[in-house]
Amino acid sequence: MIGLVLRRLAQAVPTLLLVVAASFFLMRLAPGGPFDLERPLAPAAMENLRRVYGLDQPLIVQFGRYLGALARGDLGPSFSFRDLTVADLLARGLPVSLTLGALALLLALGLGIGLGCLAALRQGGATDRAITLLAGLSLSLPSFVVAPLLQIAFGLSLHWLPLGGWGGGAPAHLVLPVITLALPQIGAVARLTRASLAESLRAQPVRTMRSLGLPPARVLRHALRGALLPVIALAGPLATGLLTGSVVVETVFGLPGIGRYFVEGALNRDYTLVMGTVLLVGVFVVVLNLAADLAAAWADPRLRGRA
Repeated sequence: MIGLVLRRLAQAVPTLLLVVAASFFLMRLAPGGPFDLERPLAPAAMENLRRVYGLDQPLIVQFGRYLGALARGDLGPSFSFRDLTVADLLARGLPVSLTLGALALLLALGLGIGLGCLAALRQGGATDRAITLLAGLSLSLPSFVVAPLLQIAFGLSLHWLPLGGWGGGAPAHLVLPVITLALPQIGAVARLTRASLAESLRAQPVRTMRSLGLPPARVLRHALRGALLPVIALAGPLATGLLTGSVVVETVFGLPGIGRYFVEGALNRDYTLVMGTVLLVGVFVVVLNLAADLAAAWADPRLRGRA
């Protein structure tokens, strides 16, 4: 287990460095700049701003200075949010995104595993077909379609829930964004659980337990131990997808998360804000995938030797 952690951390450093380099140079290649306004600034004022923020230096020099700042834990100032650093903005948005992602993950795993188990236990029946159909439908509907439909149904028509806004994290403001974010993942988890449990129920050890007359609940628990391993392995990418997929959801519902800051930073050519957000997401990708691998190794002793 310790060897797995060390290997993954050693791989994470060059990976994150490549992510930072790619985001840095791609942002510089994009047309426009952070100080391009509808009414252009005077050339002297523009030159002064570029000099203050170091944008007048060659790209390789700027990249070296940025890496040096990162080594000190400094993500730099924001170009579009005056008097605020990138760290300040991410500190504001991260709790929102983490709250949405964590709730959506719990909903996706809980409901997805439950529906998948129900479908596997009713293989070939109407329940199985209905759950499989709904799972496929949830996977085919993108968030930017689901979100307005939920807003129209539960906000404009029924007036049960607010259309958007954070509301200090009030539960009513979280319901629609969490459902929108979790819906495709519920379908993915349900289909994976259904297929894995159906295969596990046909395995020889499970059939032997049934032939011995063991209680059905005990047989199901044994089958689930092996069937949930693929779901555990999926949890890391799933959590990462929920964090990165919140960009659309936060924009549609007007939530002040890191996804919304990323969109605003990209539109305003706020180099440091975009790069800071990309780096933060990259760190979460590494950490969450490592956590999923450790959970899988803990659940399956066969994987511990490989770790």
